[in-house]
Amino acid sequence: MSKWKIRRANQQDVVAFVKSIDAAYSIYRTTIIDLPDVSDGVSEDIDQHFVWVVEVQKKVVGGAILAINGDIAHLKNIAIDPAFSGQGLGKALILFLEKECKHQGVKDIRLSTHVDMPNNIKLYGHLGWKETGRSGNKVHMTKDIYHSSV
Repeated sequence: MSKWKIRRANQQDVVAFVKSIDAAYSIYRTTIIDLPDVSDGVSEDIDQHFVWVVEVQKKVVGGAILAINGDIAHLKNIAIDPAFSGQGLGKALILFLEKECKHQGVKDIRLSTHVDMPNNIKLYGHLGWKETGRSGNKVHMTKDIYHSSV
């Protein structure tokens, strides 16, 4: 496994983070016609939200965008470049986010993913997230951080 670390993002990370987001979602571009521009607004997110990046050997290969409002957090985006898949980086990042949310006083983390991304839904379920509903092409999920052991 390559040496990796998670750290807060800064404006110098925008290009590399956008590249990793686009790479992560590229497998869905041809099969999900209504997939939004998932890398749009990263610079603004760094200024307005909690954004972390994952580095492997000092290269940004993914990250996450988290909006916190009181005791509720919304995971706006999480992505790992597929060239670095299978190393546990996505799981490590999710667990890191859960610990950070607990530290921030968050009780619940919420997210929405696309109905045509069943592997993502399965991964979140495996990590203790619960589906709370569906609307259109979105699957809404939540995780109770307050009562979790993270």
